[in-house]
Amino acid sequence: MCIFCKIINKEIPCYKVYEDDLFLAFLDISQTTKGHTLVIPKKHFQNIFELEDAEKQNYLNVIQKVSTAIKKATNCEGINILNNNGEEAGQTVFHCHIHIIPRYSNDSFKIEFSSSSNTKEEFELLQNNIVKNF
Repeated sequence: MCIFCKIINKEIPCYKVYEDDLFLAFLDISQTTKGHTLVIPKKHFQNIFELEDAEKQNYLNVIQKVSTAIKKATNCEGINILNNNGEEAGQTVFHCHIHIIPRYSNDSFKIEFSSSSNTKEEFELLQNNIVKNF
């Protein structure tokens, strides 16, 4: 049983900030920044691609609700909402979870994106390959 399932089953304590029939939100013990919270479905899914309709339909509403409460409670200046899917993407607990990370002007947490060097043709090929997979 994964660590998040143990938290859901109350085998491991957590600092719960929200709970309903489908989801649980609790403070991340690593606290990347003050208020860093995880939102997880109570049913075990390895990643976001395995979510069932009941969870998909409500997940974003819960994330917005929890994020709003965190923003009010912490007076943060912004929020990152992150989800890692797969080991290569940085997922370390293989139970679907969303990170809500409050951001402050003086925090040291960095997310950086680099500019692409793709050509117009490379973008069009990528675009077409993605569109074909819907």
